[in-house]
Amino acid sequence: MRRICLTLPTNRACADTIAAVHEEAAYAAEHFDVEVRLLILDSSDEPARAEHARAVRELAPVEKVLVHHLDEARQRDFLQRVIARAAPAKPDLMLDLMLPADVSYGACTNRAFLIASSLGCDSVHRRDSDSSYQILDGEPVFPIHHELLSLGKRAVDAVPDVTRTRLDPADIHKPVAMVGSSFVGELSVDIGEMRDLDPGIYYEVVGLWAEAGTPPDKRRELVEDSFVGAGTDPFTHDESTLGAPDIWRVDMCNIGLDREVYERVPLPPATSTIGSDYFLLHLVRDATLPGVVHNRNIVNYYTPERRTGPGFTAYQLRFTKFLLSMLYLYPVYTAMEEARGALLDERHHVRAATIAELAASSAGADRAENVRRLAVIDRCYRQLGGKYAEFADHLVPLRERLLDEAQADIEDFALLIEAWGPLVAASRAEAPVRGVDDA
Repeated sequence: MRRICLTLPTNRACADTIAAVHEEAAYAAEHFDVEVRLLILDSSDEPARAEHARAVRELAPVEKVLVHHLDEARQRDFLQRVIARAAPAKPDLMLDLMLPADVSYGACTNRAFLIASSLGCDSVHRRDSDSSYQILDGEPVFPIHHELLSLGKRAVDAVPDVTRTRLDPADIHKPVAMVGSSFVGELSVDIGEMRDLDPGIYYEVVGLWAEAGTPPDKRRELVEDSFVGAGTDPFTHDESTLGAPDIWRVDMCNIGLDREVYERVPLPPATSTIGSDYFLLHLVRDATLPGVVHNRNIVNYYTPERRTGPGFTAYQLRFTKFLLSMLYLYPVYTAMEEARGALLDERHHVRAATIAELAASSAGADRAENVRRLAVIDRCYRQLGGKYAEFADHLVPLRERLLDEAQADIEDFALLIEAWGPLVAASRAEAPVRGVDDA
C-alpha cells in the first residue's frame, strides 16, 4: 500500500476547506490502495488556528486517513531537528529559508516535501485555502482521482488510464512525475481590477514578466494566456493527456508530484513573491519527465483582504517581486530547455547539482532590466491613480532593497538545492511528526 501526503498550507481561516480536503482524502483512501496523510501546515493567527483545531477535531474518523495539523512552532521544531541532523554549512540560513518570517509560497511547500519524506510518503498532493472543488451531479470533483491513477507509474503503464497520449517514444519508460490541472473562476493573480480600469496598462504591466527582448506579438500572447487558468466552463466529464505536460494548464493548487522530483530539487524559497512555487513544473517538462494534465479544475476565489489597505499593498508587492524574479529565473529556464534529457541521469533522476549550478550562475544577471521594470510599474500605477498611485509611492524607497532581494533570492535557491539532498535524508531518518489521533 502506498502512503501519500495530501497537503493544505494556509495562513488564513479556512475551516470549510479543511473539511473539503478531508473529504478528498477519504475519497482517495476508499477508491485507491493508499494510506493518506492529510498535512495541514498552519501559519495563520491564533484565532484562526483555534478554529482549525476545532474543525480537525470534528472530522469524522476515516480508515487509512491520518490528519497532521501543525502550527509554526511544531513545524520549526521538526525543521530544527532535521537541520541539526543534516548539518549544513549554514544551519541558521537553512532554517530561515525553510520557515521565513514573511509569506513564502515555495518555502511552505518545501516544508510539506520534507515532512512527507519523514512520513514515508511516495507523493505530495497540494491544495490551497482560497480554492474549492467543482460539483457534478451533487458530488465534488476531486483531482486526486487522476493523480493516483498515474503518478509514479512508468508512462507506458499509465497509458490505459488517460484519454489521450502524446508521449515521445523515448520517454515511455520514464516515471510519471507530475499530474495536475488548472482552475476555473477568478484570475489566479488578483489583477483583474487593473484590467478593468485600463486594458492597455494591464497588458504593459503583465507583459513585464516576459523575457527581455520578447517580440510584441509573443508578449501579447503571453499576457492573454497569463493567470486565466481554464476559464469558467464547468466540469462535465473527464479528459486527461499523458506526455510532455502543458504547464500553462497546471496550477499549484491542483497538483501531485512524485517524490523522485521533490526529493531532489526544492522550490525557490523567495519571500513575498507570487509564483515562487512553480519552478518544478518547468523542471519536469524540461527534463522530459512525463506528466498528465487533466480537467478536474479547482475553483479559485479571492479573499477580501487582498483588495484594500495593507492587504492590497502586500499583494501588489508580491506581484512586483514576481516580475523582478524573472530576470534570474529565465536564464535557468532557458538552460533547462536546452539541456532537456541531459538533466536526468541514467535512472531518470534529476541531476540536482546541475540545477544548483544554473541558479548560481544566473545571479550575475545585469540589473538594468529590473530597473526598467520598476520604472514601468511606477509609471503605470501612477496612471491608474488612487490606491495604485499610493502603491507606487510605497515602492519608491524600497527599490534598491527589492533589487538586492531579487538577486539574493536566486542565490539562496542555489544554496538550498545544494543542501536539499542531506535535508531529505535527515527527514527520512527523523522521527515523523505525530498525527492528530496519536499526538
